[in-house]
Amino acid sequence: MGSYQNTGVCLILISSILLGAHLHAADTVFFREDFETLDAWEPLFFPGIDRHTTYSTQNQDGASVLVAKSSDSASALVHKRTFNVAQYPLVRWCWKVDNLYADGNYRLKSGDDYPIRVYVFFAYHPETATIGMKIKYELAKALYGLYPPHSSLNYIWANQSDEADPVGSPFSERSIMIPLQHGPEKVGQWVAETVNVLEDYKRFFGGNPPREAALGIMNDSDNMGERSTSYIRFIEVLK
Repeated sequence: MGSYQNTGVCLILISSILLGAHLHAADTVFFREDFETLDAWEPLFFPGIDRHTTYSTQNQDGASVLVAKSSDSASALVHKRTFNVAQYPLVRWCWKVDNLYADGNYRLKSGDDYPIRVYVFFAYHPETATIGMKIKYELAKALYGLYPPHSSLNYIWANQSDEADPVGSPFSERSIMIPLQHGPEKVGQWVAETVNVLEDYKRFFGGNPPREAALGIMNDSDNMGERSTSYIRFIEVLK
């Protein structure tokens, strides 16, 4: 887990940024979201799921944060701005959860719910796809009205302490679940994370990623019928 995890107190990280002690030069940040509004995000709903997670902004300790609440529900937020992972491979954020799911199991469809995840979608481009992939994606587009992602990396707060290793999603071979936090040890605490999306993509999929990627955020509980509340203080894409 050491290669995926960069934990700490978010307030310390934010203070260092304000004081100019940022680990990277300011001009290397491609974009940063401080959740003063949700104008830069759009909702993502899933076929067959009628109950949707609610997302709002809230002031906590003088900072605006994203609040995600689910109750037997699922939906996501997707950032409207895409980015090139080869040019901007790092994603950094602070998150917190109020609770986990007692029956969560990241290897089973029935347990594939998380109080919070940050994930990176890689866009599907027909011109670079194999014939087999084109057929599969055209069928999906006919059913849902748009192409599904080419692939995705899901950075999750896993429910169980022993869910520490990355695994393939039980729903899709093109989606990898990467636990940055797992179990209750840090529930109720702000935790800072930094991931290298380019390195992770190469490790799990091989080769270079598609040129276009987008960030998503989700709190879901539809598979188990539970509920949770989680928070993100900021998120940024940078070199």
